[in-house]
Amino acid sequence: MRLVTYSTGNGPRAGIVLDGRVVSLEAVGYLDVVSFLADGDRAVAAAQGLQAGPESPALDSVTLHAPIPKPDKFICIGLNYRDHAIESGMDIPELPTVFTKYPNAVCGPNDEIVLPSVSDQVDYEAEFAFVIGKTCKNVKKEDWQDVVFGYTCVHDVSARDYQLATSQWTIGKTFDTFGPMGPVLVSKDEIPDPHNVRISLDLNGETLQDSNTSQFVFDIPYLVEYLSAVMTLEPGDVISTGTPPGVGFAKKPPLFMKPGDEAVVRIEGIGELRNRCVSDS
Repeated sequence: MRLVTYSTGNGPRAGIVLDGRVVSLEAVGYLDVVSFLADGDRAVAAAQGLQAGPESPALDSVTLHAPIPKPDKFICIGLNYRDHAIESGMDIPELPTVFTKYPNAVCGPNDEIVLPSVSDQVDYEAEFAFVIGKTCKNVKKEDWQDVVFGYTCVHDVSARDYQLATSQWTIGKTFDTFGPMGPVLVSKDEIPDPHNVRISLDLNGETLQDSNTSQFVFDIPYLVEYLSAVMTLEPGDVISTGTPPGVGFAKKPPLFMKPGDEAVVRIEGIGELRNRCVSDS
């Protein structure tokens, strides 16, 4: 199942992709993806009865938004690829490094990444994210699949001069538009092993990141248990699992994004998340 938030000239709505077309979930009572997730198995069963018809717009004719446009929680895990920790000159962490983005950072496929005038060190980070499908607390590792609905692409855009100025990373991570997400939310049954998925990022057609989620330091079961011991996780919460090596600030000389650049995150089984950079001035 591939869920989208889309529009065709009216306001955003929830849909499911079938045979290259987008079928609105409004017909079965769901106006947005989070309400669909919250209804669990009943919603999935209702969606499975839908069919694409002549009235269903083609996927390439609609405007796609982030699948979860305003997540209640947008949690990010730092240094979660062994090879990225090494290139960053940092020890492989013994516990997850957790920071957050706020909803203002979220944007969708083909939206512009706005490079702020106050930073000249805006970096790219391709990330594989999982999305919670059920309200849960104190989940055991072995039960992680009961609470995860599926997966999406995230671009963890990062202003390194702000991020690394202090020990707390959030300020450099949550500028407006610094959290592109999408193009779809893929249900977990479509990616049987999320710990063996290719992930890459191209900048202006050059592949700068290319790795596999097998490099995770902390896998999804561990993260679900760790985070749910602290906070109640809810439908639509997004947990982005870190970035592979090849980021700009680790290069010699460093490489940062500039106006006119186009970044493309590609994740096997999900698709590509394409965004162009513009200046805020």
